[in-house]
Amino acid sequence: MATFNQLRRDHVNMARLLHVLLLRHTTLEQGERPDFHLIREIVDYILEYMDGFIMPLERLYSEHLLAKEPDAEALSRQMAEDYQALRKRLDLLSKNVDMILMDAVVPMDRFAADLKAYLDAHRAYLQVERDQLFPFLRKHLTDAEQKDLLKMLPGGAQANLSRLREDHPELYAEFKAAPSPFA
Repeated sequence: MATFNQLRRDHVNMARLLHVLLLRHTTLEQGERPDFHLIREIVDYILEYMDGFIMPLERLYSEHLLAKEPDAEALSRQMAEDYQALRKRLDLLSKNVDMILMDAVVPMDRFAADLKAYLDAHRAYLQVERDQLFPFLRKHLTDAEQKDLLKMLPGGAQANLSRLREDHPELYAEFKAAPSPFA
C-alpha cells in the first residue's frame, strides 16, 4: 500500500539521518570538531519534518483512532509525552548549534551529551513507531483514512533531501550508506 510504503521510506530516511548525526557524535567523542553547518542542516530538516508530519499524524491518531479503539489511549498518551520530550531535546540541540555557529562558548562535552541524549530519545521514538504505531495504523485505518494519511506526509521531504544531497554530497553518501532500521 502506497501510504505505508511512504511511511516506511520516511521512517528509514529519518533513521539514516540520525545515524549521520551519530557519526558526528562519534567525531566529538574522539575530540575532533564536526561540521556544525552540516549538523544545522540536519537539525533543520528534522524540525521541519516533525512540525510538518509528526504533529498531524499524532492528531490523526488521536482524533480518529481513539474514537474507534479506546485501547489505543495508552499508546497515544505515551507517544505524545515522548514527542514533547523529544522536541525539547531537539530544540536544545538546535539552540546549541546556533550558539556554536555564532562562536559562543558551548562546552563540547555538554553538547556531545545533549546530542547523544537526543539521538537515543529519537531512536527510541522511531522504535515505538515501528513496533507499535505502524502496525496499529495498518490494522485500524480505513482505506479513506490511509489516503488522508498519505496526503499529510510532507511533500517537501524528498526535495529537502535532494537539497541536502546537492549542498552536502558527503552527507548524502553517509546517508545512503547508513543502515536501515528494517534490515
